[in-house]
Order: sequence, then C-alpha cells, then structure tokens
Amino acid sequence: MSFPHWMLLMRPVSFIAGAVLLAAVSAGAQSTPSSNPTGQFALGESSSSTFQFTNEDSITGATALRTAADALGSGGGGAGGGQDYGKNHDFGGKLAFEASAGANGPLGNSSSYITWGGNFTAGGGLHFSRGFSLLAEYQFMDDKLPGNLIAETGASGGNAHIWSLTLDPVIDLFPKSTNSLYVTGGGGFYRKLTNFTDPEEAEYCEYYYCGVTTENVVVGHFSSNQGGWNVGGGFTHKVGGLYGDGKMKLFAEVRYLDVMTPAVSSTPNGLGTTTVAAGTKLLPISLGVRW
Repeated sequence: MSFPHWMLLMRPVSFIAGAVLLAAVSAGAQSTPSSNPTGQFALGESSSSTFQFTNEDSITGATALRTAADALGSGGGGAGGGQDYGKNHDFGGKLAFEASAGANGPLGNSSSYITWGGNFTAGGGLHFSRGFSLLAEYQFMDDKLPGNLIAETGASGGNAHIWSLTLDPVIDLFPKSTNSLYVTGGGGFYRKLTNFTDPEEAEYCEYYYCGVTTENVVVGHFSSNQGGWNVGGGFTHKVGGLYGDGKMKLFAEVRYLDVMTPAVSSTPNGLGTTTVAAGTKLLPISLGVRW
C-alpha cells in the first residue's frame, strides 16, 4: 500500500481511538473517589480541581471567626473579655444614691427638751457588691420644743434644728429578692441648734399692696457640735427593670439615733435661764427611694 493511502486510512482510526480514550478518562473521573477528601491541593495538582469541604472544616472555620470576633470585642482580652470588663469596671453602675423624708420623736428623758418633728435625708456612695453599699448621708431634722422649756425663758415658741454628716453602711439581707430587709447604721458629726422665738410685726408687700403681719423671729438660741451614731433597718421593694431586676428600690426605715449633746444651762440672749440635760435620743422613721 502506497504511503498516501496509508495516511488516509490512519486518520479515521486515530479519531476513533482518541474518542474512546476520552470517554474512558471521563468515566474514571466520575466513578473513582477523590484521594484528597479534605479538598486541599496536592503537590502538582491542577488549580482547577474542585474544593470539597467537610463538616469538620465548617465547624473549625466558624470557631475561628467567633474567636476573632470575641477578641475584637474584648480589646484583646480574650473571648468574652469585653463583656466581663464592662461588668466589672463600669464605675457608673457602682454609684449609689438615696433620698427620704419622714417624722421623728424623742425617746426617754429627751422628751423634756425636744418633741416630735420632721426629717429629710439625702445620701450618695458606692455599691461594693449586690448586698453591701456605703453611703455618706446628710440629714436635717426640725423638731418642736416642749412648753415647759419655752416657759423657762419667757419666750412664746421655739424649735430645735439638728443636721448631720455621717458615714453609713447598708447591708441587704436578700439582695436577689424583689422584697428584702436590710440593716444600716453609722456615725459622724452632728450640730444641734435650739431656738426660742417671739412674734414680731413685719411689713410685707404683694403686687400692688403693702401691709403689716406678725411672724415668729428668733430672740435667743444656744447650740452645740458633737458626735453621734445611729442604727436601724428597714424594708425594700425593688422597682423598675423588665423582670423586676432594676436598681431602684422603695424603702421604709426606722432608726435609733443618739446625738451626744452636752448638758446646757444657759440664758440665751438675755432670756430666762434654761437647763437641758446631756444627750438627745430620737427615733426617726422615713420613707424614701434608693438606687
């Protein structure tokens, strides 16, 4: 057979052989499992190979992303560090405040030189834990004087003003409960001012009119500065918060107060001589709010 005829014969044979070889390779790729189940490239493997991710790869990736997000949120403090930092270092959340008002009366021999009256208290401090706070308190009391004490001086009226600055811890006995009991107490500086008054005429003016009225003015007084202490307790009811877990609490409280006033024998501003025994003991009862 001549060379040109041989070449013409080989063309269809080569075409058929190539087609058979291609079909065989394709069938082998579909039926043979991958020798690299993790989907990673083997050395020399074509970059056109399809990745196959396993469940283990997905979990590992999600864990890495979550760890990175936690690290960013914590400022490098580790997973969950940001939340712990805010909880432990939020100074605003540690601040404590209170305000209350109520009435108070004398105890024992104190009734001979002081009677009933009202009080107002304001305080601020820190929450050291959920159940323990320390407050610096300012309290003002306005009490009446008994008639026999006023009569000794010849005045027609009088009052006693007591104000104080004290340091008072507050211990909550059931801090996780909506309704709780607490104990408190402390001490500090007390000032007591005893005033005697007489009515005097005074001029007053309104928009288009001026007239004369009578008002009580201080005509004599004596005072003392000393220490004192108090102890007591009360009941709280937690308010606010979606589930009653707010910081604000309403409270009702009673305390025993001992102001260590000295004994006094005085002729205030030329009035008659009056005598007051040492010590001033009171029972303040207050309603207020604390947070």
